[in-house]
Amino acid sequence: MKISNYFLVCICIVYLLPFAGCNHTDDGSFVEPITVYEKIHGSWQATAVRQIDEIAKANSQSPSEMTLTNLFDFSTFTITLNVDGNNQPTTYEVGGSSPAHFPAQGYWELDYPFQNTDGSANIISLYSGADKSSKQGELQVTAMPGANRTMEIKFTRTTKDVPFVSYVYQLSDINE
Repeated sequence: MKISNYFLVCICIVYLLPFAGCNHTDDGSFVEPITVYEKIHGSWQATAVRQIDEIAKANSQSPSEMTLTNLFDFSTFTITLNVDGNNQPTTYEVGGSSPAHFPAQGYWELDYPFQNTDGSANIISLYSGADKSSKQGELQVTAMPGANRTMEIKFTRTTKDVPFVSYVYQLSDINE
C-alpha cells in the first residue's frame, strides 16, 4: 500500500509537471530602448572646466590639471545638441564668451546610439555640413546623464596623433 501511494504520487508529478509551464505571463508591451541621443540632447551649461596637461600626466609630473571655470569666461560656456522628431541628431551650437576649443556650430552624431557595454566613452563627432562628410572635431562623453541631469564631455588636442592637452567640461541641464 505504501509503495502504491508513492508510485501514484510519482505518476501524478510526471503527468502534471509539463502543465506547470503553461501559465502565460504578461510582460507588457514592447518599448524601444533609450538611446544616448535621448539622454544628451538639449541645452547644457558649464559648471566646471578643467584643463589637463596630458604630457605631464603621462610623465607623473605635477601640476597636471588646472581649473579654468572662473577664468576666461568658461562659466558662460553653453552647448545645445539638437535632435529631430525621431531623436536623430541634427545641429549643435556653442554659446558664451569663453575661448573656442572646437567649432561653435555645425552638425553632430554619435559613434554608437547606445551606451558602450565595455564602459568606454561615447564619441560625439562634430561636422561642418549636414552631409557629415567633413569632420571638425570630436568630443568624448565621459559621464552620461541619468537621473542626475549632469554630463561630462572631454575635448582633446593632439599633434601627430599624440594628445597634449584636454579640456573636461562638467555640464548641467539648463532646462531642468
